[in-house]
Amino acid sequence: MATSVNIYEAKTHLSQLLDRVARGEEIVLARAGRPVARLVPIGHRTEPRVPGAWRGLVHLANDFDELPPEVAAAFRGEGQ
Repeated sequence: MATSVNIYEAKTHLSQLLDRVARGEEIVLARAGRPVARLVPIGHRTEPRVPGAWRGLVHLANDFDELPPEVAAAFRGEGQ
């Protein structure tokens, strides 16, 4: 069951609330007794990231780094 905390108390004790969330507790922030947000711990990856997982799924064109002149002009605010 999540603990409910009003916004004023949350602003006053944010550091302490974050410590509680880091230990796994869920905190519901409420305004005038109505829930408006939840503070929950961020999930952590259980396995290390494997580089190259998208190999063969993504293709970059040979001219990827070339900027067409009309696009460069648009960035400078030129043209239509």
